[in-house]
Amino acid sequence: MTLETDDDARHKAKMANRKSIQDAEVASKTVEKGLLIVHTGKGKGKSTAAWGLLVRAVGRGLRCGVVQFGKGAWQTGERAAIERLGGDQVEWHTLGEGFTWETQDRNRDVEAARRAWAKARELMANPAIRLIVLDELNIALRYDHLEIGEVVAALKARRPDQHIVVTGRNAKPELIEAADLVTEMTLVKHHFAAGVKAQEGIEF
Repeated sequence: MTLETDDDARHKAKMANRKSIQDAEVASKTVEKGLLIVHTGKGKGKSTAAWGLLVRAVGRGLRCGVVQFGKGAWQTGERAAIERLGGDQVEWHTLGEGFTWETQDRNRDVEAARRAWAKARELMANPAIRLIVLDELNIALRYDHLEIGEVVAALKARRPDQHIVVTGRNAKPELIEAADLVTEMTLVKHHFAAGVKAQEGIEF
């Protein structure tokens, strides 16, 4: 039989106190609502975090939607995975035509953004859709391809049980103010700077 040392006893008491505080904190949270979540910042992982939430929602049996605003018709690993895991639960729409520096045509970019936003509004109006990922919407807003006031008003007017995740760098202040949860990905180090190209299974 192992005897409890003074250090063990202090640790046990400390953790018991911490658990009591944590349990009280959790118990005090009683509101349940659809969330507006924003992933922004210069660091890698904004869309990746959104795909994690999407997988979690699919695992819970929720119907979901995805609208990709800027990445074009890439064959991505995340889409392939969702199609295998729960493709019948997810409506996936890739409506961008590539990044704005690729198209080099503002009018074309604006029209693509408007088509994507119209699809997003359609998904938001579908009572069966519980979670929507608006991938790279922040980019469309940054370049004023969509009117920020219109977009924020629509996102704020979402159904009470609907979660929406917006990704992309440079989230506008109006969107940050309207959001329930904002995470900024901070760049510390990136392999791209060392000459490593985008790789299958990591970037796409």
